[in-house]
Order: sequence, then structure tokens, then C-alpha cells
Amino acid sequence: MLPTVSVHIVTYNSAEDIEECLDAVMQQTYGIQQVVIIDNASSDDTVDRVNSFIEQASNVSNSSITSHSGTKTQILLVPNQENTGFAPAHNQAIQLTDTDYVLVLNPDVQLQPNYVERLVDCMHQNPKIGSATGLLLLKTMPDIVDSTGIVMNGIWRAFDRGAGEAAEQWRKSGEVFGVSGAAAVYARTMIKDITIQGEFFDEDFFAYKEDVDVAWRAQQLGWKAYYCSEAVGTHERGWKKGGRREQPIFIRRMSYINRYKMIYKNLNGYGWLRQLPKLFIYELLTHGYILLREPKVLGAWKSFWHQLPSLKEKRQAIWNKQRR
Repeated sequence: MLPTVSVHIVTYNSAEDIEECLDAVMQQTYGIQQVVIIDNASSDDTVDRVNSFIEQASNVSNSSITSHSGTKTQILLVPNQENTGFAPAHNQAIQLTDTDYVLVLNPDVQLQPNYVERLVDCMHQNPKIGSATGLLLLKTMPDIVDSTGIVMNGIWRAFDRGAGEAAEQWRKSGEVFGVSGAAAVYARTMIKDITIQGEFFDEDFFAYKEDVDVAWRAQQLGWKAYYCSEAVGTHERGWKKGGRREQPIFIRRMSYINRYKMIYKNLNGYGWLRQLPKLFIYELLTHGYILLREPKVLGAWKSFWHQLPSLKEKRQAIWNKQRR
């Protein structure tokens, strides 16, 4: 029996992208058993477009559709009454499926037909690979890299590996620190192993850096992440258009504070002390800039202190799993 795969997509005002995304999923050469779309209370016509896509393909809402691979694919649309956030919505989708592998997919990503097949093949050959990603390119500049995984530097800042560089420089597959949640395949065995308090993605994060948090936790608990250059997709990255000051304050706050939540939960031991001089300089410069130019971002600390008891419990749970 081949491993089973489900695709999980969280939408929020994703009407411009969702049909193209779903069409690419249905063109996969590897059989997809389920597609779960969790809509986070979109105010545009995302839900209507998803329903239209399902009806055109099957003539019966929420029923199975024969994909390109010949597999009967069940598509389920779940409309939430409020925007619960990326992390809670994806946890919601995970609980609705029981497949061997889960592809967490952004609606603004379009995959080449063999994307899932390539990644599942890599992961199935090495059961210690708990997550995998392919070569994600910018849709507007398809010879430029969007992400080949996640890299973290010595002061715990995470970046999309290879972002902005020529795709030709990233043709070598191999292990990475983690994978971007834009188009990540996770093994169900890893999901179960590293889930804390019923949460795979930490719901205290709401959105942004939850994939980095998962990558760090997975690495601590002995799982590997892999980049397969032969699996290719394109990413719109619409929310990153323009300069930092043009981004909504909510995005800037979440991206800022979630780094500290992640560090608090996952950093242990005393090895980090040797990074203290670099960390001090970075934090001094960063917070000097924020105080002068973006003081409203610092309001994000309210969520940190409010969630501190929960973060403490999760940190302890991670340490307990490490000592098993």
C-alpha cells in the first residue's frame, strides 16, 4: 500500500489564488486522498469559488473528485465563523484527517505535478525525515528563489533559505533546519510525536513563525527536515509586497513577538551564552529602531505576558519529551 496524503489549505480572502492552487493539487501525479480547506471567515468570495470548483469537478458539493492520478479525492470545505489564525486552522485540518502525510499548503502556491510524489518518495525512504519541502520560486520571477527551507542564525533569527537568489544555485538536495509552511509535507508520525497539548502548530502564535517553531521543536526531538530540489512550486508572496512600513501593524507585531515566544519555548542549556554579545548588539539596534520608527510594534509584548503561563507549560513539555 502506498502512503496516503492529504492537502490542507487555510484561506483568508484568497479568492484570487484558490482556484489555481486547487487545480494544481488535482494535477498531482501522486494520489491525494483528501483536500481540506479551512476558510477563516473570508469577506471576499473565496468560499463561493471553492464551492464552484468542487461543483464543476464533481457536480456534488463536498464529494469525491477524480484527480489527474486517477485517485478519488475527497474535498472538504470548512467555513469558520471567525478568523482563528493560521496555526489553529491548520490544527483543525490535521484533526480532520488521518493520512500518513500532510501537505500544508498556502493558497497562493501553485505546485508542479510531481511535487508531492518527489517529497513523499524522499520521506518514505528515510523514516527519520519528518518534514520536507521543494524548491519554491517567486511566481512573478520564476528563476528567483522564494524558499528552499528555513535557516536560523546564531541569534535565533530565521530566514527563508536562498530567498532572492538564482534558482540555479539551489539544485542540490539535502537536509535543512526546517521547511517553510507555504508548501510543507509533514509525516503523521512526526506530527503525533512533537504535538504539545494537542497542538502541532502552537496556537499561541496565531500566525507567522509557527513553521519555524515546529522546525526547532522537531529538531530537538530527533527529527530531520529535507529539501528536495526536484520538487518545484511557485509562491505569490502577496503580503510581502512593498516595504516593511507598508505592512499592517498586526503582521509586524506577530512576526516580531513570535520570535521571542519561540526562543522562550525552545532554547535550553547554556551554550547560547557565547552568542550573548551578538544578541545584545542586535537587540539594542533593533529596539532602538522600533522605539524611534515603529513604537506600536512593542504593544505585542502584551500577548507575550498574557500567554506566558501557557508558554511555560509548553516549554516544560518539550523538555520532558527530550528526556524520554
